[in-house]
Amino acid sequence: MPVSTVAFVTRPTPAFAISPRATGPGSISHTKTHLSVLRYIFIHELRYIAECFRFKWRGNFYVSFPVIPAEAGTQTLEPSEHACRQPVWIPAFAKMTTLVTMTMLGRKTIRLGMTSALGWPRMGKPAPRPYLHPMADLFAGFEPAAPTETHPENAPLADRLRPRTLDEVVGQDHITGPEGAIGRMVSAGRLSSIILWGPPGTGKTTIARLLADAVDLRFVAISAVFSGVADLKKSFAEAREHAKIGKRTLLFVDEIHRFNRAQQDGFLPYVEDGTVTLVGATTENPSFELNAALLSRAQVLILERLGRGALEQLLDRAETEMERPLPLTPPAKDALIASADGDGRFLLNQAETLFSVNLPEPLDPAGLSNFLQRRVAVYDKDREGHYNLISALHKSIRGSDPQAALYYLARMLTAGEEPLFLLRRLTRAAVEDIGLADPQALVQCIAAKDTYDFLGSPEGELAIAQACVYLATAPKSNAVYKAQKAAWKSARETGSLMPPASIRNAPTKLMRDIGYGKGYAYDHDAEDAFSGSDYWPEEMSAQTFYTPTERGFEKRLSERLAYWDGLRAEKRS
Repeated sequence: MPVSTVAFVTRPTPAFAISPRATGPGSISHTKTHLSVLRYIFIHELRYIAECFRFKWRGNFYVSFPVIPAEAGTQTLEPSEHACRQPVWIPAFAKMTTLVTMTMLGRKTIRLGMTSALGWPRMGKPAPRPYLHPMADLFAGFEPAAPTETHPENAPLADRLRPRTLDEVVGQDHITGPEGAIGRMVSAGRLSSIILWGPPGTGKTTIARLLADAVDLRFVAISAVFSGVADLKKSFAEAREHAKIGKRTLLFVDEIHRFNRAQQDGFLPYVEDGTVTLVGATTENPSFELNAALLSRAQVLILERLGRGALEQLLDRAETEMERPLPLTPPAKDALIASADGDGRFLLNQAETLFSVNLPEPLDPAGLSNFLQRRVAVYDKDREGHYNLISALHKSIRGSDPQAALYYLARMLTAGEEPLFLLRRLTRAAVEDIGLADPQALVQCIAAKDTYDFLGSPEGELAIAQACVYLATAPKSNAVYKAQKAAWKSARETGSLMPPASIRNAPTKLMRDIGYGKGYAYDHDAEDAFSGSDYWPEEMSAQTFYTPTERGFEKRLSERLAYWDGLRAEKRS
């Protein structure tokens, strides 16, 4: 139910009095100081106040409101259906001591709270009577315009086709459907703070607007690109004032990841106490871009890139809106959908371009490609898409799938990725996932880097592709990678243990005198060039870090290690 408040705030003075009469208007008098009256009214609620309040500002101040009996000291008056409307006369520029707050709930009930030096006087019950004075309607010109369901004819097609209910949102049934998170919130009539994470053109802004309508919240939208701390403070202050009259606020923040950490912290107290229900929209991974404290107070909902079925629905709606089919052959229509790359807004913008021209005959795929600008792949070199694709490339190589590895390599190169970055990652894959199972893998990567430096693009990109295929088809082993991690861990745990004296460096006579290098067995002088000496610190037992696999070149390495282990055991026995 709508709630509105009118407040009158004045400076303190010694005394004032209210002297109501049973059948006539009461009078407010004073003795000493000057009146200062501050009127603060929420303009968008004036259509409700106008029915119960009438103001006239020509020398005198008139107020009409219901009055019922009350005992002395009472702070609240609750009028009944039979309460009369009784005008109270206040002289212009009067002086009094009071803070008066009149709150209207709906169009029936009025609460009048008052504090003063004299408390609350006793009132007699007036007889029901009509308005005593004809009063002009001060708010006749402030009637808010009714919301319109139509869009201007020159509005973009995507805006004209914007869904009007959550049921019309396409491609996001997993969250907007009856069993989805948003569907359940709407059914319960209560919305918690959420972060909408998804690619461009998937409906984040539309869903936020429809959520406010679905649960009857006041909708306020800001963009983190154009807004700062001052805008946030203003939005929070307005939300707090509306909360006092029972109207909660949904604050939609587009591109919320653009706010820095300090600005994001500013949301916390207002989200925590319910001043605003926050709905943030972001195309970036919230785990990386948003504060943990903010994420703990909001539910992250993932919007999916629109599938073929959802994009076809959008084109059907566009054809219905324009009252004619797209000038495309069926294969060209398929190509148009594929070019959208899951972005509904992009698809509708391209469709609007096609509708805006008169073509003699429908376009085929080749004609469509010439007519429309080619869509640039969604790829930010320092954002999540960058790391998703490089992860996919690395894992495809590790999984010995050269076809998928070439695909992701091409995705990154055609999107403008730095080739040297890709070469560094290929080299990393060579030493991490292939290692000594094929020592030539590392050689291939270094050769590809040298070749690209020599040839440049696009010829040098062939060497990168060759290295990629070689790595994907090479035998795999992470034995050296695991050995490195185990050795690093052991080194951290054992501290600074000294190696045996026999293998310590002895460059000076003093060092040789105290035993450094004494008893060292030079392996090349031993049979089979193998002495079998113990090289571990005396306080530490021998460890096994590297265990070669039975794949590729490591199979031969495994045989060598077994041979040396046998010789070592024989020489020490």
